[in-house]
Amino acid sequence: MSKVLLVTGAGRGIGAAIARAAGKAGYRVVVNYAHSKDAAEALAGEIKQHGGEAVAIQGDVGVEADIERLFKAIDDKYGRLDALVNNAGVIGPYGKVEALKAKDVEQLLSINVTGALICAREAVRRMSTARGGKGGVIVNISSAATTLGSPNEFIAYAASKGAINSMTIGLAKEVGNEGIRVNAVEPGLIETEIHEAAGPPGRLARLTPSVPLGGRGGTADEVAGPVLFLMSDAASYMTGAIIRVGGGR
Repeated sequence: MSKVLLVTGAGRGIGAAIARAAGKAGYRVVVNYAHSKDAAEALAGEIKQHGGEAVAIQGDVGVEADIERLFKAIDDKYGRLDALVNNAGVIGPYGKVEALKAKDVEQLLSINVTGALICAREAVRRMSTARGGKGGVIVNISSAATTLGSPNEFIAYAASKGAINSMTIGLAKEVGNEGIRVNAVEPGLIETEIHEAAGPPGRLARLTPSVPLGGRGGTADEVAGPVLFLMSDAASYMTGAIIRVGGGR
């Protein structure tokens, strides 16, 4: 029976590329979205058109009740969960720390950190061999910002992704003996609409010359590949790993 994968925030960008690639690889894909219903349903339809199986399910990962409802819907439809990609996230306001507002940071952390942890909690409850599960895989989408720091732009975002790396390492050690592998991927400058939506116009074009690998931004598909690898049996001895997909930057 095909494995069931949940990709949070999969309506567009990197999440959509992961869901699309997973559908082609034979996963039954749960395309989670918070607000982009049309895009998520279109993606699920696209996966089906190419012979895969997918369903779009709404749920804001910044809200615990939504997360619980999302996982309950997966239980009802499939009765199992084999893989989780914690992809949902926001960048937050552009600018220096001196201009930050607490409410903006709290909203960012509720999605990027708390939401990822609660999704991981629900996944562990279903996957853990200690709880009657059959094991599974969690891949967290982090960011190259964890080491670059994003000064003058997105320090709060960078800090939230630093938390994701710590979570990845700690959870990998916590559930390794329960049949669950936990890894992370750190995308760098990836050509998605999130850059123009969050920062000043032309931000991607301004920064890509600093990328050693060809001075270009990466594509969402170039992130999806390593994520699919980490979910595969080829990565069976990998846990607690953090893979940079940043063109050398």
